[in-house]
Amino acid sequence: MPTVVVTGASAGVGRAVVRAFAERGADVALLARGRDGLESAAKEVEALGRRALVIPLDVADADAVEAAAATTETHLGLIDVWVNNAMVSVFSPVQDLTAAEARRVTEVTYLGYVHGTLSALRRMRPRDHGTIVQVGSALAHRAIPLQAAYCGAKHAVEGFTESLRCELLHDHSRVRVTMVQLPALNTPQFSWVRTRLPGHPQPVPPIYQPEVAAEAVLWAAEHAPKELSVGRSTVLALTANRISAGLIDHYLARTGYDSQQLAEPVDPERRDNLWNPSVGDPGAHGRFDDRALSSSWQFTARKAAGVLATSLVAAPTRRRPDRRRRSRPSSD
Repeated sequence: MPTVVVTGASAGVGRAVVRAFAERGADVALLARGRDGLESAAKEVEALGRRALVIPLDVADADAVEAAAATTETHLGLIDVWVNNAMVSVFSPVQDLTAAEARRVTEVTYLGYVHGTLSALRRMRPRDHGTIVQVGSALAHRAIPLQAAYCGAKHAVEGFTESLRCELLHDHSRVRVTMVQLPALNTPQFSWVRTRLPGHPQPVPPIYQPEVAAEAVLWAAEHAPKELSVGRSTVLALTANRISAGLIDHYLARTGYDSQQLAEPVDPERRDNLWNPSVGDPGAHGRFDDRALSSSWQFTARKAAGVLATSLVAAPTRRRPDRRRRSRPSSD
C-alpha cells in the first residue's frame, strides 16, 4: 500500500486530503501543529482500515520536518507521495503588516513547502520514485489586496516548483512534482486567521468544499500534471490576468475589500493561529457550508480530458496493410 505524508493535516484541505488518501488504501503520516486535530484525523484513517502516524510539528522547523520524514519511513514504509499543504495568513493592508507577521507567513507557507520538498527529495531521488504535490492557489498567479504576505508566499512556491521541475527533467528523474491551484474553499482558517479587517473574513465567492480540493490532490498525485487548476473561478482569474493584469488590478481595487469580509464584525475576543495552533478539533469544514459547492464541473471536465488524452497516447497504433506490390516468384 502507498505511504503518503500530508502537512497541515489537522484541518481544512489537509484534513480532507488525509481522509481521501485513506479511502484509497494509503497509510498516512499526519503533520501539523494542532495535536487535537491530528488525533481526530488519525482516528478517521484508522476507521477506514489504514495506518496513521501522528507527528505534531511546525513546518517552519526544517529539522523537525526531516525527522518526521525519517520517522514515517521507519513506521509506515517508504514515502510514495508527499503533499505540502500547511499554511498561515494575515488579512491586513500592507501598510499595517508587521515584519514579524510577514516573516511568519513566509516561513510556514513558503519555507514549509521548501522543507517538505527537500525531505521528500532526499528519499525519492535515490529511489527514482515518488510524487510531490504542492497545494497552491489561484493566488499563486494572481495576487489580491489584503493578503500580500500569503500571495507572496504562494508566488514563491510556484517559482520554486518550476525550478525543481526543470532540474528533474534535466536529470531524467522519475520523481514527479505537480502543483494544484485551488479556488476559495470552506475551511476553518477564516475563523482563526489573523485579521485587521472590520468584518469577519470570508473566502471570495464562489466557495467550494474542501473535498473538491482533496479529489484534485488525489488526481494530481496519480497523474502528476505540471499544474492543475481547479474551479471555474480559478481558470477565469488566471486567464483574465494573462490577458490584462492592469484591468484586474483596478477591478480588485474596487471589489477585493468587500468580497473578503462579511458585514458581521470581528469578535474582539477572537484568537488567531499565526503563532500557536488552535485548540480542539476544527475538522475540514468552515462556517460556509450553506454557500459552498460540493463539486466543480470544470474539474470534472478536466479529469475527463486527461483520461481521454491518456487513452489516446496509450492506444496501439493500427498497422496499415502493406500496399507495396510484392514481386512474384519466377516461373521455371
